[in-house]
Amino acid sequence: MKAAIVHAFGQAPRYGDIDTPVAAAGEVLVNVRAASLSQLVRAQASGKHYSSSKTLPFVPGADGVGLLEDGTRVYFAFPRGPIGAMAETVAVNARYCVPVPEGIDDITAAAIANPGMSSWAALQERAGFKPGERVLVNGAAGISGRLAIQVAKHLGASRVVATARNPAVEPELRQLGADEFICLDQPTDQLTAALRSEIQGMSVDVILDYLWGPPAACILEAISGYGSGAAAPRIRFVNIGALAGATLPMNPGVLRSTGLEMLGTGLGSVANEKLVEVVGALLQAVEPANLRVEAEAVALSEVEASWQRSASERIVFTL
Repeated sequence: MKAAIVHAFGQAPRYGDIDTPVAAAGEVLVNVRAASLSQLVRAQASGKHYSSSKTLPFVPGADGVGLLEDGTRVYFAFPRGPIGAMAETVAVNARYCVPVPEGIDDITAAAIANPGMSSWAALQERAGFKPGERVLVNGAAGISGRLAIQVAKHLGASRVVATARNPAVEPELRQLGADEFICLDQPTDQLTAALRSEIQGMSVDVILDYLWGPPAACILEAISGYGSGAAAPRIRFVNIGALAGATLPMNPGVLRSTGLEMLGTGLGSVANEKLVEVVGALLQAVEPANLRVEAEAVALSEVEASWQRSASERIVFTL
């Protein structure tokens, strides 16, 4: 069968032939129709992600949309290696498949699943989010961050604050549901002051962090308390990505003087089956909540030329 195949870490996959998998006990075969190129998939294929395959060659792809042998259209995730989602046929644990609603096309379903799941799982599975709480999305300009605004509002957030480096995106983020915007491209002391005014002045319950690095350091400084005598309010900081850097300095006094709880969401912190359930709920919400994602369909045969291409839209490879 045809597939995108990684022959060497650090190189784009090449379109080629590989043996078709055979379903094992508890698995189903899925005929793939669409598979998304996410940051997770890129990192896995480069060998740099903690969940990356350790053996070569392999087929990348964490999830996708396809047809079961009986014709049922499903979203699937975690296909059995070494055959990932970017292949004509994959073997998948039957529990890692959920039906795709009729009103959602293959491209939208494949494009929205991973980025939408990142915030939905962070809020409900990690932060224990409750309707009426206030959410700050750190790094809201990307595909995942834009969806995080929409997801938070759909789940009942009373206030959503969005941060981004480019001030030009503010109108778009407000249109998606952001109630306030903080530009990250300003001096550290000014940024920290703006964050403190929002976090301590207006109050924030949950922080969804897609950036880590210096922006997250400013948020932690803005949370810092001064031992007023009353117990500080609970703030759940959930890290999802590290687009601004993998490290940050942290004063332990932040933990001692505040109600800060630091969490993360990703492969391993939430069970695979639960992540698939989250995507199922997300897909059911796409139409009623009018969730939006920009996506571009690209034939899988063009994978090598398209792999490193930067795009404002989510690339979805089609078969």
